[in-house]
Amino acid sequence: MNHVELFESYRGYVFGIAYRMLGSVMDAEDCLQETFLRWQSHAEQVENPRAWLATVATRWCLDQLNTARHQREQYIGEWLPEPLIIAAPSSNVEQLESLSTAFLVLLERLSPAERAVFLLHKVFGYEYSEIAEIVGKTPAACRQLGHRAADHVAQARPRFKVEPSVQQRLSEQFLQSCATGDLNGLMSLLTEDVVLRSDGGGVVQAARNPIYGPTAVGRFLLGVLPKLPANSIFEPRLINGQAGFVALVDGQASGTLILDMLDQQIAGIYIMLNPQKLQHLKP
Repeated sequence: MNHVELFESYRGYVFGIAYRMLGSVMDAEDCLQETFLRWQSHAEQVENPRAWLATVATRWCLDQLNTARHQREQYIGEWLPEPLIIAAPSSNVEQLESLSTAFLVLLERLSPAERAVFLLHKVFGYEYSEIAEIVGKTPAACRQLGHRAADHVAQARPRFKVEPSVQQRLSEQFLQSCATGDLNGLMSLLTEDVVLRSDGGGVVQAARNPIYGPTAVGRFLLGVLPKLPANSIFEPRLINGQAGFVALVDGQASGTLILDMLDQQIAGIYIMLNPQKLQHLKP
């Protein structure tokens, strides 16, 4: 196996680190490119490709996060990660959960260093002694960062164990209720503490604050959907490991909607409308 083939065998792994760190498909692709360029120059000297690639990718992501911190703080409205279409979801629950929109939004509460340590330890299985070399800190400091991050995450860990058949049924009922304007039917699908978040990035109109409760969420959805273009098509897709829809207008993605389910109901709804975060989606 030559150097290019070896890198390609780790492509999904490097992308997985970068996407979870950055919440951006396009930035994760940039990370892949930068990591590959570094790999071409150093491959001959690398003894442990997996750890070396993780180090380069993680450090690149940390630089990006630290540079973009002010932009994130000034972001207009709710920030949501770029939707990731998953063709073949992992059977690893930890890996799949860590791609969910709810989980990635939760990671935004962590500092860049906390995020890196938490992901490398909990999702990718690195020991703190290994993480210390990757992020340039002591094992003790990494352990402290990891415990602090775990405490934050444990307070609001997303729920992710819903059978595919239940996901499909709830998705179909949700779409049917929205299409027919059935407020009572729609509200019956939502938990009492359901939350809707939408991201327009200040580019297109979207709710700038979360909407809470089945009544408010139901009325918001039924008030917004009739305003969509008449030729809108909602295509069911698995987005970030969860049931969702891609809204298509004339074959182009105009938005995505993800349903975060708990047991037999919908506990969270995430709507992406920011066109800059939809550019990577193909019909």
